[in-house]
Amino acid sequence: MLRVAAAVLVSALALSAAHAQSNWPQRPVKIVVPLGPGSGGDITARLLTERLAQKWGQSVVVENRPGGDGVVALSSFIGAADDHTLLIAPTSSFTHHPWMHDKMPYDAKELVPIARITNPLVAVVVPGSSPQNSLKELIADIKANPGKLNWATLTGFFDFMFEGFQKKEGLVIAKVPYRNTVQATNDLAEGRIQLTMAGYVVVRPLVQAGKLKVLAFTASRRAEAVPDVPTAAEAGFPDLTIDGLIGLFGTRSVDEKARARIEADVAEVLRDPKIAETLMATGQVVNPGGTKEFAAAIERQQAQAAETGRLLGIKAAQ
Repeated sequence: MLRVAAAVLVSALALSAAHAQSNWPQRPVKIVVPLGPGSGGDITARLLTERLAQKWGQSVVVENRPGGDGVVALSSFIGAADDHTLLIAPTSSFTHHPWMHDKMPYDAKELVPIARITNPLVAVVVPGSSPQNSLKELIADIKANPGKLNWATLTGFFDFMFEGFQKKEGLVIAKVPYRNTVQATNDLAEGRIQLTMAGYVVVRPLVQAGKLKVLAFTASRRAEAVPDVPTAAEAGFPDLTIDGLIGLFGTRSVDEKARARIEADVAEVLRDPKIAETLMATGQVVNPGGTKEFAAAIERQQAQAAETGRLLGIKAAQ
């Protein structure tokens, strides 16, 4: 009799657990963002969380954890090991880490891709007063004046990729370190630096004001929202093709049923024309995709980073 009762209890507990997993979330959800307020990733996260909170019947809060080349946010997110803590991040926050650190500061296997969201546009930008009006003119100027120009860029990944591009092209240009891209773009507008690679969402107001010029986007395809700006490949420099990529991650603690629900709900939200229009206005190409598509895009970016690592003679950390 006791055995039957125990079996019934175990069965009831198993059914209760399965029910809880299939009805995720059971409590408020936190979304970690490795960028500061106002960035493309932050805008994306806040647009999504408002709609997802309505769908999930739970509050969804955004926690900005900028700094430390993305390591601060990633370490916090992975360390939580919580199925109600998610991450919305540009993959450029981490795909270069194996080639930039002697030892990986977190367990990358804990990053589980769930949904692809957007491809943010990354722009090659010069001061509005610059005599260069094309990427070809800019590269020619750098080659003609080795060491006399300087630059700043978006994140560690784009730093890393541009250093590889410099080596391929034989460019000598000084890097000026900045703690945030807003300060870098302001200095660019004032002519204190001559070049930056930054998210279009950051530079767009200064471009519209005539204080900055976009020479090219690093995207593999021309942006419909900014049709007059060529891609780097169209400008003659295919090695500077780097697609921005933002998506949503969980850790291995997130149940498969919960992942499937999150993936489906994110895709449904992104189908809303108002959401798509708002994101396009911030310089992002809405590109919803499931786990497989997102994981494949990450692998392509990691392959680019690996090729740059080989070019620069850097071994990947384990």
